[in-house]
Amino acid sequence: MDYRVTDNGIIVSQNCFDLAQTLDCGQAFRWSRRPDGAFEGDFLNEHLVISQQSSDEFLLHGVSEEKFLGVWKDYFDLDTDYSAFIERFSDDETLSQAAEFASGIRILRQDPWETLCSFIISQNNNIPRIKGIIGRLCEKYSGFPDYSTLAEETAESLAFLRAGFRAKYIEDAAKRIASHEISLEKIKSMPTDDARKELMHICGVGPKVADCVLLFGMHRLEAFPVDVWMKKVMERFYPDGMPECAKGLEGVAQQYLFHYVRCNREKLI
Repeated sequence: MDYRVTDNGIIVSQNCFDLAQTLDCGQAFRWSRRPDGAFEGDFLNEHLVISQQSSDEFLLHGVSEEKFLGVWKDYFDLDTDYSAFIERFSDDETLSQAAEFASGIRILRQDPWETLCSFIISQNNNIPRIKGIIGRLCEKYSGFPDYSTLAEETAESLAFLRAGFRAKYIEDAAKRIASHEISLEKIKSMPTDDARKELMHICGVGPKVADCVLLFGMHRLEAFPVDVWMKKVMERFYPDGMPECAKGLEGVAQQYLFHYVRCNREKLI
């Protein structure tokens, strides 16, 4: 990764990075594409407009070098060599094809609490509605509220979100974390199976949501969220489990495979 400071912001040169593939793949819900093709969104209540200038050049509009190095370089995981992952996956034919097709996806390094709350909201939901609920949440609190703030709420007081049954799960998560019954910081360093089980003590958090939190909120690249699409992928291509070349990177493989089959549904027939 190389970058340079300009009057318009930071220009980054980075391979294996595509804004649409990364920001529209369902791992984050506070990004939207503008009419001019740029993406606009927030992380930790830092606002950003970012546009793809070419296949491997990106402009972070109006961003200082300090903010780029302190926030956005890490968020977009720009120090990780995804081309090495893609090379590893070339040992498996299906995974190689998926990685080539979805080579612009990077795993964002998101905030664990926001990720937990977002994927609780995502259950049995579609992306436009998820974004609407999160948008109302951020509008109410002038940014994404921390768990201490939401611990003061109830499912009834969160009715304005129009989140349905998910409101009581948001309440439960906030109260358990605010009371220190559950520590997201401790979960980060737990073995994967233990971390998943600990997250599942929160009402409404099953294996899939827990793995999404581990992968997208704690950058545990071995976490492997399984939804309806991935169940079909496993049945069709990997009935005996993921190939050896994906070991430790199952979450990256999942993102490539998910995008590949969602855009090429005939592959599952």
